[in-house]
Amino acid sequence: MRVSGSLPRCAPWCADVAERLRGRAGQEQRKRRLMRSSGLCEICQAKGKTALATVVDHIKPLALGGDDADENTRNLCDPCHKVATAEQFGYYKGVSSDGWPI
Repeated sequence: MRVSGSLPRCAPWCADVAERLRGRAGQEQRKRRLMRSSGLCEICQAKGKTALATVVDHIKPLALGGDDADENTRNLCDPCHKVATAEQFGYYKGVSSDGWPI
């Protein structure tokens, strides 16, 4: 139940999450960050591959106390982002030699 004039309660982890830009300012920020790597995935580039970056990823996630600064972001393709996110939140253990997840 919400008392008139009070702010809604948030989950315990959201108290420390950085405020993010929304709307046109957020779109411009994302565009600027993507252009930093010419719109290419930074992990794929390090492996000598070329893939279009679709996600601006936070190196230290905002949910884990990371900053919403340019220095804390990297541009990733969707497959690299899924792996990175799973690793950051403890879900990805790797792949065995037979190709199955560990």
